[in-house]
Amino acid sequence: MNAVMENILTRRSIRAFQNKEIPQEELEQIVQAGLYAPSGQNRQTWKFTVVTDRDKIRKLAEVIGRKLGRDGYDMYSPQVLVIPSNEKENQHSMEDNACALENIFLAAHSFGIGSVWINQMRDLCEEPEVREILSSWDIPSSHRVFGMAALGYAGASENKEVKKTGEVHFVE
Repeated sequence: MNAVMENILTRRSIRAFQNKEIPQEELEQIVQAGLYAPSGQNRQTWKFTVVTDRDKIRKLAEVIGRKLGRDGYDMYSPQVLVIPSNEKENQHSMEDNACALENIFLAAHSFGIGSVWINQMRDLCEEPEVREILSSWDIPSSHRVFGMAALGYAGASENKEVKKTGEVHFVE
């Protein structure tokens, strides 16, 4: 099996992270993979915000948890949070960001770094408390966040099994 297919077939979501830093060079390459994702009409109207301060990540998680009514919500306590945002006026912004996140997940996996999609922002990014945090991180008010990549090394308790689900139907 080629390396790309092996990476795709073995990548899975990680929901428990170690307290171990991600090397800066690897993090830069992971985000670069997001920049190389396809975008509708090749507009590339996204911006990538990389948060490495765990206290800032924790603060955002607390606000999201309050908004969702979920005490103790912590976004799985990642080492890094990558936030693609995109122009609200771009009709393809959600899909563009989804492609970028998938590239980020696969790139992270290629370095042995775990990832999980954090999807609550789609409905919460315009909440005043949330928007205040996003603005403090220079995410433009003209941008919307649809999902985020929580990154870190997998915790020891993570199950390594990969589930194969879904259905495939070929039409000739």
